[in-house]
Amino acid sequence: MLANLKILIIGESGVGKSSLLLRFTDDQFDPELAATIGVDFKVKVINIDGNKVKLAIWDTAGQERFRTLTPSYYRGGQGAILVYDVTSRESFQKIEDWLNELETYATNHDIKKILVGNKCDKEGERMVSREEGQKCARKYQMMFIESSAKTKEGVQTAFEELVEKIIQTPGLWETTSRSSIRVAGGEGGGQGESGSCAGYCSML
Repeated sequence: MLANLKILIIGESGVGKSSLLLRFTDDQFDPELAATIGVDFKVKVINIDGNKVKLAIWDTAGQERFRTLTPSYYRGGQGAILVYDVTSRESFQKIEDWLNELETYATNHDIKKILVGNKCDKEGERMVSREEGQKCARKYQMMFIESSAKTKEGVQTAFEELVEKIIQTPGLWETTSRSSIRVAGGEGGGQGESGSCAGYCSML
């Protein structure tokens, strides 16, 4: 059975949301990727535990001036990837704001969430420790992983673990699996060699 899932990628501008999406869907990295204007949208079919899952992945601009898109963007989302940049404490501190927005506009109140600390390859510029990320994820009952869109570290795992969690919650996806999700119509990513960002931590 083919399940159709709507996945949201949210977070501040510049944290690498579009780069994560490009790496996951096309296995590419573009250090010159332009900031997303409005909403970007990609589709990818993956296999999870023998289930064929069609992901409609929505990536928004982090800038305030595009926030008029918000209600329709969140509607029907079954999973959310909340992204911050491990070299930017400000982007990490804004995660709570994004969670509040998700709570306000998401129509599925048991939407599954994973917190992703991106750009973990830039270890020398790190401002947010892995422990702080784990603590935040635990506080808000999210899964947690660190990633690098540049080195691929953690990217595939972040999406797959989120999808697995949704699949384990039949009430979230069974009603939409029979009908296609209607679609509506780049931001900078991570850099460098990574040793410390491997490993996925479930906080649930």
